[in-house]
Amino acid sequence: MTSGRKATLAALIRRMAWASAVAGVLAALAFPVFAQDETDQIPANAKARSYGSGWDCTTGYRADGNSCVRIDLPENAYFTGRNYGNGWECKRGYTEISGIHCQAIPIPDNAFLRSSGYDWACDRGFRRQRDACIRIVLPENAYLTEERSDTGWVCERGYVQHDSTCVPIAVPENGYLTNAEFGADWACERGFSKRGDSCEAIALPVNAYLDPASSGPGWRCERGFAPRGGACVELDVPENAHIDRSGNKWRCDRGFRYAGGDCSLE
Repeated sequence: MTSGRKATLAALIRRMAWASAVAGVLAALAFPVFAQDETDQIPANAKARSYGSGWDCTTGYRADGNSCVRIDLPENAYFTGRNYGNGWECKRGYTEISGIHCQAIPIPDNAFLRSSGYDWACDRGFRRQRDACIRIVLPENAYLTEERSDTGWVCERGYVQHDSTCVPIAVPENGYLTNAEFGADWACERGFSKRGDSCEAIALPVNAYLDPASSGPGWRCERGFAPRGGACVELDVPENAHIDRSGNKWRCDRGFRYAGGDCSLE
């Protein structure tokens, strides 16, 4: 290698070394031991977040500016570990008062703490009255229910509540119990209709069948017959007409109109 080429190569090496040194200085100025500083910024009783940047106070502490201060935990409470709210909640069977302490939930006699831990309910056979549980007076022919807020009982089948007792339901001959919570206590058997407090047999005319509908005479005419005067009269269907969907009337075909008992062209 000639002396000229050696000089050129040496100069190039010096320039590369100088550029590398300058880059290192600039990097040091731009990122001054960032990781160390970030670690130093985490206050006592805190930990770095597992994702992103920043930190969170450990359980039992809350953030106050750039530090973590101890949470004053009242008696009968526990730390939640959350970064919002009081940082604590009352234990089961206690309720928070004014955000500063936990007070035991008063449970009256014959009651138990609900599974939620925030309220109580009366034992079976008792019902709630304000802040107490009073015994349910069960009348004869009745049984307890789970509805402790009302009377706490209902009458047996065949009986109806009257004041604080259960009285028998008077079911007439040819009638039966409905078992309905609301409405009529009894209804008539098929083929009978209600007349006052009794069930009377339905007089079924010729060309009719029993109709369970609650309204009407209790029967209906067969298709092609119409009710008239307690009987079923055959329909006289004129030309260009047909029996309608009810089966007990007729109407004119399309393109015809009713006129004087017949169907004529429009």
